[in-house]
Amino acid sequence: MIPKDTFKEIIRFGIVGVVSTALHYAIYWVLQHWIEVNIAYTIGYVLSFLVNYWLTAHFTFHRQVSVKNGVGFSGAHLVNYGLHIVLLNIFLCLGFSNEVAPFGVFAIAIPVNFILVRFVFRHS
Repeated sequence: MIPKDTFKEIIRFGIVGVVSTALHYAIYWVLQHWIEVNIAYTIGYVLSFLVNYWLTAHFTFHRQVSVKNGVGFSGAHLVNYGLHIVLLNIFLCLGFSNEVAPFGVFAIAIPVNFILVRFVFRHS
């Protein structure tokens, strides 16, 4: 059984995740028509990262933005970004289209990201 507080965090994380993932994908989708997909994906990731950090701190974990959790969040997302780029290129090499490949990435990387970010905000 999942503790009630953890369950609520997962729900709030899901809401923030949907918002930031939709923003990431929308930026990527527009840019990938004009620039290389890895660059488009990175720009989308960075812009959604900023929104994600603020929402995660305030909404998901009810914490103030701070240098400590900002550094931890950035570190977790640096690891997560590496996972995203590797997975994106694997899905592209497997023949997935530019438009579909990010969905495979999101399915794998988002649960990993929750674990990393939860650790940061629970230990900062």
